[in-house]
Amino acid sequence: MTQQVPSTEPELAAVRNFRDVGGLPTVDGRRVRHGVLFRSGHLAHATAEDAAFLGSLGLHTIFDFRNAADQKLEGPDVELPGVRNVNLPLSDPADGAEFWKMVRAGDLDQLRSILADGKGAARMVASYRAIVTQRTAEHSRVLQALAEDSVPALMHCAAGKDRAGISIAVTLLAVGVEREAVVADYLESNAKHRRYKVRRAGNPDTAYTPEVMELLSPLFDARAEYLSAAFAAIEETWGDLDTYFEQGLRLTPAARERLRERLVD
Repeated sequence: MTQQVPSTEPELAAVRNFRDVGGLPTVDGRRVRHGVLFRSGHLAHATAEDAAFLGSLGLHTIFDFRNAADQKLEGPDVELPGVRNVNLPLSDPADGAEFWKMVRAGDLDQLRSILADGKGAARMVASYRAIVTQRTAEHSRVLQALAEDSVPALMHCAAGKDRAGISIAVTLLAVGVEREAVVADYLESNAKHRRYKVRRAGNPDTAYTPEVMELLSPLFDARAEYLSAAFAAIEETWGDLDTYFEQGLRLTPAARERLRERLVD
């Protein structure tokens, strides 16, 4: 019998945005099983107590969607005995390196130049569209692994919001979770205790002014418009979700049914 795991994270001191996606409703009246699919931010700073909690979940696989630049910044995940770690970068190693350097160290004029007047949100929309249309091999690998043997599983990126958020959304849609429930789960990343801690260089008095934080907000918010853009890109490219899974992700009907059997009560 699958272990029942709470969807909150009081046990975790240094892992942001952890949650079990169990309980979400499917279009045919079923529910995602508790204790089989988790999401979070990176595990690099996990305390011994955090690691002990994660170790108690019986994880088979951790999917880390960070690239080499992310891992250099934050560090590698803590090692959990008996857990398989799979790194599948969902952004190119050099993608946006200068952009993120300005985000973390740029002055106000630089931030205005790259983020003001809707440019920050537009960048996020473009990124979400690119991840679902260009990273089909990676998402196929994740779903095939889950269908075969890789549960319970934890998916994470840096903040657990964007790359992990898209991958969780794709997985949930594959097993028939209601789209509104997928979006609602994604938006939970906005909760204050879940949000990624923005790191900025310099004097706190100037690095975190209200204007700076307002400029940065499109990058660190979970916004329904971002996930909607990903869904729209799928429909524009493949026509509908079933075609996306079968042709885009090469997930056969039989593999998709195995995935349902593993993840849905």
